[in-house]
Amino acid sequence: MSIFRETGEYLMLMKKVFSRPEKFSIYRKRTFFEMEAIGLNSIGIVAIISVFMGAVVVIQMANNLESPFIPKMMIGYATRESLVLEFSSTIVALILAGKVGSNIASEIGTMRITEQIDALEIMGVNSASYLILPKVVAAAFFFPLLTIMSMVIGVIGGYAVVQVTQIFPPFEYVSGIRYAVNTFYIAYSIIKACVFGIMISTISAYYGYYAKGNSLEVGRSSTRAVVVSSIVILILDLILTQIMLID
Repeated sequence: MSIFRETGEYLMLMKKVFSRPEKFSIYRKRTFFEMEAIGLNSIGIVAIISVFMGAVVVIQMANNLESPFIPKMMIGYATRESLVLEFSSTIVALILAGKVGSNIASEIGTMRITEQIDALEIMGVNSASYLILPKVVAAAFFFPLLTIMSMVIGVIGGYAVVQVTQIFPPFEYVSGIRYAVNTFYIAYSIIKACVFGIMISTISAYYGYYAKGNSLEVGRSSTRAVVVSSIVILILDLILTQIMLID
């Protein structure tokens, strides 16, 4: 079956990717370049998504927690927990799987069909490690930072909609944000983001590295990379939640 073949090829590729680099100075330069391409260029879309995500969660919470027996501060508390536990890590990772994943797959796929990867192999360069490892390191480093940024901006977006609409007193929202902060939840979300970053970059690189044919096939490889990355993110989200949060 193709799933077993692809899994075997993926694992063999990862063995080549994580082999010892020949020259660390070259890899360091490429890693900084990938940090800009993967991380810095994703700040805008993550910020926009996070603002509206925080605002929408607040409005939904306010409409569903209208009981006089539930203090308004719980809206802020529930918003913070939703952003920290799930939205800022998983939802942002799914968005980045489309943006970052497709870029990685199409970039490496184009190099494959134009025989640039073959040229690297002829020169004795470990093409898998040279092309993919810096992307993996950049994603593993920057995805947690983007997740933390998403949490902060999401909370600010929620406060902004409360301040503008006055659906409940803003000081109640601030009290809820400050109430019973569990730092382990933040660590849990950061760990998830790091794992998601590694999986998105490696899966997308795999589909690009083994692309065949013409530019149309590269586009199909990019699509498969996004789909498979999204499915893997959801599966890993369930597994990590079971391991880290369920006693």
